[in-house]
Amino acid sequence: MITKTAWKNIWRNKVRSMVVIASVTIGIFAGVFAVGVMDGAIKQRIDSALKNEVSHIQVTHPDFRSNNDLKFYIENSDQVTAALMEVEGVEAIADRKIVIGMANTASKSSGVRINGVNPIDEEKVFSLYNEVYPESGGYFSDNVGSGYAFIGVNLAKSLNIIRYIITGEVLNSLAENGIPDEVIQKLSPFEGKRYKNEKSFKKEMRSVLDPKEEAKYGYVIKDEAQNFSKRARLTLTFLDSNNNQTGGRFRIAGLYDIPNSMYENMEVFITGDELEKLVGFPPDVSHLLAIRISDVDDAGLVAKKIKEIYPGLEVMTWKELQPDLAMMSEMTASMYGVFMVLILAALAFGIVNTMLMVVLERTKELGMLTAIGMNKKKVFRMIMTESVFLSLTGGVVGMIVSKVIIMLTARNGISLAGMEEGFEEMGFSAHIYPEIGPEFFGIVTVLIIITGILSSVYPALKALKLDPAEALRTE
Repeated sequence: MITKTAWKNIWRNKVRSMVVIASVTIGIFAGVFAVGVMDGAIKQRIDSALKNEVSHIQVTHPDFRSNNDLKFYIENSDQVTAALMEVEGVEAIADRKIVIGMANTASKSSGVRINGVNPIDEEKVFSLYNEVYPESGGYFSDNVGSGYAFIGVNLAKSLNIIRYIITGEVLNSLAENGIPDEVIQKLSPFEGKRYKNEKSFKKEMRSVLDPKEEAKYGYVIKDEAQNFSKRARLTLTFLDSNNNQTGGRFRIAGLYDIPNSMYENMEVFITGDELEKLVGFPPDVSHLLAIRISDVDDAGLVAKKIKEIYPGLEVMTWKELQPDLAMMSEMTASMYGVFMVLILAALAFGIVNTMLMVVLERTKELGMLTAIGMNKKKVFRMIMTESVFLSLTGGVVGMIVSKVIIMLTARNGISLAGMEEGFEEMGFSAHIYPEIGPEFFGIVTVLIIITGILSSVYPALKALKLDPAEALRTE
């Protein structure tokens, strides 16, 4: 009876109720969609880190990580790898030999970490071979012999390996991508001109494009104008096992492109056999064993088993290697809950205001109900139920809308190309695929009901203080 009456009461003033429901709907949609975008970005970052950067577990010499000294290696690494492959949950292992050195071209140099890898094993653990920058070559393959290096796009830019040129083909491609004719006309005088680095190219573009045009089209223009020569080479220099400077000249096999500028700038890959010859490593040693397991949630358990087998080695899970990502992964639920509480707290003031108006407008009616025998408990419950209905109706509509929008945007993702550089500096992709789990909607539903209940307390107490005799005399 009380529930049915409360539902009818909220539609007595349809305009007011619809305004409240609409405000709750918009608030819930904004909050849930924002959470979906944040959750998608964080999960993409963690997934990219595990697939391309750190793997699930790493095994090293106990002193290697703190010193990066090439003498701190794992001996008999083939035997260690064979033993670790027998551990339950381990699916693949890739061994790396690592030295710190310099990457040099004719005009630039940069400090790098040189990884000597076995390409076949690497492909079983990491996915860098799938992240090749378009038309830059490829990953190591059977037809690539010695003298090849696989480097990041950002390092290629830093070393002026990637250059920029406006050609007729570039201008035509820009037109096909929807760049306005007036912008293309401004670029036409630069046709055929080469720029050795991104900084000089951007400076030239700023001289002819206004700020709005640069903000809107600058990224597309820069992307189209990038030019990479497959004949490009670089020199890697480092110290060998006797502390003598050595190195070699390498042709670029290809460029990898991942959403982490720092990693791209630092990590260079060559074959392990080649690095072994240049440095003078003894046979059958490795600096790092990168392990992929069948279930990432079991990383701690598998790491514990490995430590029991090889207590003299350092064994670290991805959460220990990337504590910032681990913190984000573990705190997301609580962060999102706090975010939604703040939104609902703001919406609660609107619901309180509406219910107070309802009580004041129905003073005579409430007095009459009290006079004919409706006790205060039922009056309180009726006001509370009306408040819950208002918030829950808006909340359900808001969650449905947000779920539909998240599903639609998740198909092609949300592109924030104009902010790509900033995102990649933090290791995040500028193309985000929103994602949200069903359990979050359960949490939001509970929060909405609590909000409705709390929002009804003050108006209901106000109704309980009404004197029936005085209320009946109210016009």
